Amino acid sequence: MKGNLFIKRPVMAFSVSILILIIGFISLYTLPVEQYPDIAPPTVMVSANYTGADAEAVMNAVVMPLEESINGVENMMYMNSTAAVNVQNRVSKAQGLLPAEVTRIGVVTEKRQTSFLQINTLASTDGMFDQTFLSNYLDINVIPRLKRIEGVGDVMELGDTYSMRIWLNPERMAQYGLVPSDITAILGEQNLEAPTGSLGENSQNVFQFTMKYRGRLKSQEEFDNLVIRSNSDGSVLRLKDVADVE
Repeated sequence: MKGNLFIKRPVMAFSVSILILIIGFISLYTLPVEQYPDIAPPTVMVSANYTGADAEAVMNAVVMPLEESINGVENMMYMNSTAAVNVQNRVSKAQGLLPAEVTRIGVVTEKRQTSFLQINTLASTDGMFDQTFLSNYLDINVIPRLKRIEGVGDVMELGDTYSMRIWLNPERMAQYGLVPSDITAILGEQNLEAPTGSLGENSQNVFQFTMKYRGRLKSQEEFDNLVIRSNSDGSVLRLKDVADVE
């Protein structure tokens, strides 16, 4: 009987098994990743930031206009590149309904998997560095390299990095007739990077000097001394008079 072929010839059966094993190992390293099925269906993530708003304001001003525009997009059962483009088109239509603070920061649409590939932690075993320092180290040195790896869609960092925080005092603000948007406008005017040009560029002078200035503010003292208003009596209202900077 044909079923007894491998029983009567064990050497042949052993050789066929080795051949199948070799072909399997070769296919394991040469088979493209695109040939494997998706374990978790990919999704299209739309994210937006509304600085200073509470959950209800974000829901009414940002989430609802986006949901109404994105709802009903084609191919939402299984996401592919075409559906991602369609979602981006719907988001673009909804940007006219969003607050100016949201559109200025930007609405991000990206394709990603719903599952995590890896979850890693970075810790200081001797207690020399705190959580903020480690998060800042990850943000500068580690995360950019991970994002450049082929196949990595995004890297999420759970932690706080270094930043300058301005805590406004409502009573002092009301005393001087200021609102938070006034402070934001002053920061946009005085804390910026801009070209300053050069001196003697369009003249007959032999020398031409490139003008430089300090640029963005960096220290707490510089933010404290930020000029908010100059009064008629010659006094100056600074940021430290109406807010605490840390």
